[in-house]
Amino acid sequence: MTGRPGSPGVSVVGLYFEQFEVGQRFDHAVRRTVTETDNLLISSLTMNPAALHLDAEYCKGTPFGQPIVNSVFTLGLMVGISVPDTTFGTTIANLGWEKVVFPRPVLVGDTLHITTLVVAKRESRSRPEAGIVTFEHRAFNQRDEEVASCLRTALMLKRPA
Repeated sequence: MTGRPGSPGVSVVGLYFEQFEVGQRFDHAVRRTVTETDNLLISSLTMNPAALHLDAEYCKGTPFGQPIVNSVFTLGLMVGISVPDTTFGTTIANLGWEKVVFPRPVLVGDTLHITTLVVAKRESRSRPEAGIVTFEHRAFNQRDEEVASCLRTALMLKRPA
């Protein structure tokens, strides 16, 4: 695939700016069980050697009793699962993530499911071919306990003319 998102030859399965409405909710069908490999890879790739993520013996003395999954992985997975239903091929750029919180730890073996809510939408002042959409992403474990949330603001393509 080459070219600009939305141009011929580039797959678009996400929604365009005009297709989003404030209050629109997505319950993403994809669920993902977190593995030890996920945690080891993201910790290594991001140069994070924290014992809280990698040292099972150390973690026996923590409130969790075992390593907790690196929050960078949790954030990335939460947003990533949302992409096919919302922004795949229609995002020009992510403009920012705000209010990122992790109210409960994610542990190896937890299965996460994600919801997305459109919380704001406006025309771009500088790009007539785009608009700005703010999404609230929320991640839940297999017990429906919230483990992460964030607001993500994205510059989204408008439908081609």
